[in-house]
Amino acid sequence: MYERELLRLQVELVKLQEWVRAEGARLVVVFEGRDAAGKGSTIKRVTEHLNPRVARIVALPTPTERERTQWYFQRYVEHLPAAGEIVAFDRSWYNRAGVEHVMGFCTKEEYWRFLHQCPVFERLLVEDGILLRKYWFSVSDAVQEQRFRTRLDDPTRRWKLSPMDLESITRWEAYSRAKDEMFAHTDTPEAPWYVVESDDKRSARINMIAHLLSTVRYHEVQPPALTLPERPPSTGYQRPPRTLQTYVPEHAASLVEDGGGTV
Repeated sequence: MYERELLRLQVELVKLQEWVRAEGARLVVVFEGRDAAGKGSTIKRVTEHLNPRVARIVALPTPTERERTQWYFQRYVEHLPAAGEIVAFDRSWYNRAGVEHVMGFCTKEEYWRFLHQCPVFERLLVEDGILLRKYWFSVSDAVQEQRFRTRLDDPTRRWKLSPMDLESITRWEAYSRAKDEMFAHTDTPEAPWYVVESDDKRSARINMIAHLLSTVRYHEVQPPALTLPERPPSTGYQRPPRTLQTYVPEHAASLVEDGGGTV
């Protein structure tokens, strides 16, 4: 049931993408939440079948020394969409209200300035016609710890753990207070927060995508008619001998499936 509904929603996301492109719309989707709340896996499902030239993911690294001297929102502005584009922020300008504030990476003055300026900044985006959607992925402390432990034992996901992630366990209440303060200042009529319960990752993905689609008045855009042309007759081209090129070794042929055949 999950796979079937996810695929149905992903088909609708493709329709949304084509509408955004045809109408010249600009869509920004902000993904925020605690570490291991399921943001990354949801972004992956949202963008899985979308055209990367239309829909892109923005996950900015730690600011450079130069960027630290800029207006705080400046480094994010350059990643906002142009007409016909979708941008998914895997964490966003809200870093200042969360990790920077809790971990002491910004001053109190910078923190309170952010809370004052952020609603104004987002109101300007919306007034300019940008479709702004903000999602907070909410995970319980027990599930977060369970996911951290799973990552510790999984070599394909071990990279997702950092000292900063582990520090968040000991600062659970500090992050909770920061989130509450952030919501109090930035959950506005122009740019409201939408909370996604994410202890169950599959339900979180389905709920978030379904909600996003329900908030945009898109319609299906008819694609241009395409016809596969007939392959023209050969003009005598001869492929060079295989020995003149370097091929990737046949590793797959050496593998045997449980049923006895090759992969």
